[in-house]
Amino acid sequence: MTGLFLYFRFTESHSACVSAVSGQAPVVSVEPRTSTVRQGESVSFRCQVGSGARPIQVEWKRANNQALQENVKVGPGGAVLTVANSRPVNQGQYRCVASNSAGRGTATAVLNVKYAPKVRLTPAGPLRVRMGDPVSVECRATGRPRPKTTWKRQGSTLQYVTQDINDVNTIQWAAMHPEDSGVYICQAESSEGVTEVKIDVVVEGGLGAPVASVSSTEVTAVDGHTVTMSCVASGSPSPVISWSKLRAPLPWKHTMAGGVLTLTSVGRQDSGQYICNATNIHGYSEAYVQMEVESPPYTTSLPDQVRLQPGDTLQVQCLAHGSHPISFEWTRVGRQSLPAGAESTRDGQLLIAHVKQSDSGTYKCVATNHIGSSEALAKVVIKA
Repeated sequence: MTGLFLYFRFTESHSACVSAVSGQAPVVSVEPRTSTVRQGESVSFRCQVGSGARPIQVEWKRANNQALQENVKVGPGGAVLTVANSRPVNQGQYRCVASNSAGRGTATAVLNVKYAPKVRLTPAGPLRVRMGDPVSVECRATGRPRPKTTWKRQGSTLQYVTQDINDVNTIQWAAMHPEDSGVYICQAESSEGVTEVKIDVVVEGGLGAPVASVSSTEVTAVDGHTVTMSCVASGSPSPVISWSKLRAPLPWKHTMAGGVLTLTSVGRQDSGQYICNATNIHGYSEAYVQMEVESPPYTTSLPDQVRLQPGDTLQVQCLAHGSHPISFEWTRVGRQSLPAGAESTRDGQLLIAHVKQSDSGTYKCVATNHIGSSEALAKVVIKA
């Protein structure tokens, strides 16, 4: 009976006795031999046993001889090993072992479980240190596939040069300065996702050196509104506080008083990183605010007037400037719906392949985002 494959029903202990007519040791195979799944997905392996002297005992084992986890089940009929709602701990080798008086045969299945990065900082923070002290923070990231880790400072796009050894990415300072105070972010990224962990580092000044801090490190504003940013600083003598903007002058409509920066009627061009600088005779300290200005749509129709003959193609584009995402909706003024055959696309186009004289009229496009909406009109004239 060489080449004959039989399926076996397992008992609750994952084993069963079966009959065969050959006097040879069992021949075992597993399908699939290797499987890779994402965390939370399920996977099954099928054990197939060839002929051998009876009785034959068959069982599933972990390659490390540990017990099967509670989410690993055998069935139906004992031939299939199923890992339900897989977890990282399920990764590894699973062996199907068949034994009889002539010997035993084994086949191994390999399970790989992919999962999003997990990040742990040592120390976890918040971290308060004295000016001049050396400091290091370790970021340990795990995940499958192995994630790439980077350090950055909140409110800044710059990445730091760090030491990356054996899944541990370490950011280091030989001597801390007041301007090093801030929130630092370790980011771990792989094809399965991105995970960030933050640590707040506060440098306490020595010899009266300044330490600056802001009320909020991230500000979201609406176009045309007024924004205030507040900065305070410790130190002796009392530091002088000033404000600047990274790589650009401060907006024209601004005032500064007592560490408070006020921006009136902000626009999208005012987005960026603002820097509070505190200075006295012992040194200086900086704190950062990242501001994003969002705006409602400003909508236009291109063209806003169209003259066509019956049978021509109508194509009108609705354009909108403002914070994304922006959605578009075309309607016909004074009518409950668009003409038959009219098509409105997601990117704001109004299309009619073959216009009729009855398609004449005024069409309205409404552009909407999470801030507000605006509209534009297009007049369409169809004459033979």
